[in-house]
Amino acid sequence: MPRQSKKQKRSAWVPVTAVLLALALAGTVLFSAFREKIDRWEYPQRYEAYVEYYAGKYGIDPMILYAFIRTESNFDPAVDSDAGARGLMQITEVTFDWIKTKIAPTEALTFDDLYDPETNIRFGTYFVSYCLKRYDNHLATAAAAYHNGVGAVDTLLAEAQYSSDGITLDRYPYPQMRQYVKKITESYQRYSEIYQATPHNSRLTA
Repeated sequence: MPRQSKKQKRSAWVPVTAVLLALALAGTVLFSAFREKIDRWEYPQRYEAYVEYYAGKYGIDPMILYAFIRTESNFDPAVDSDAGARGLMQITEVTFDWIKTKIAPTEALTFDDLYDPETNIRFGTYFVSYCLKRYDNHLATAAAAYHNGVGAVDTLLAEAQYSSDGITLDRYPYPQMRQYVKKITESYQRYSEIYQATPHNSRLTA
């Protein structure tokens, strides 16, 4: 039986190598597609029409709103908290009443209307925009104010151990506040990465 030359052996391996490379490439593409689906399932964009509209109206990156809605209610419009907050962006009655004086003083809206996704996103977006403007577009400080209240954040800003400039927080002393701020900022970063959004001018941290 005649022996194959080294050149013939190398030639025989060419198709096999090509097939293996093709399979590896296909596997990579399939994994990327699967990973993208998982990411979008974990970080969904629901109520997109309302989010996009009110984000545009109040000058906020929509990805910030998705981060708040995901963190607050995981997109459940009927959810209630132990503190009495309602709906997608978990707004309390006191905050609802205050926002209503700012954006809907003559409208016949009640606290129950916060179960309506559009009303909740409208009011929540206004409050997020208010917090961002008040704290120099610093998302972490704004998130702390959204969660713990503007008064609580203003008190911390007056203390040098928590703020070096009196405008934004350097440290978040309460465990719940710290955890909430971490959730919002990390969720915003993930949304921006997954949906390849143009970075907003809001600063995540000091």
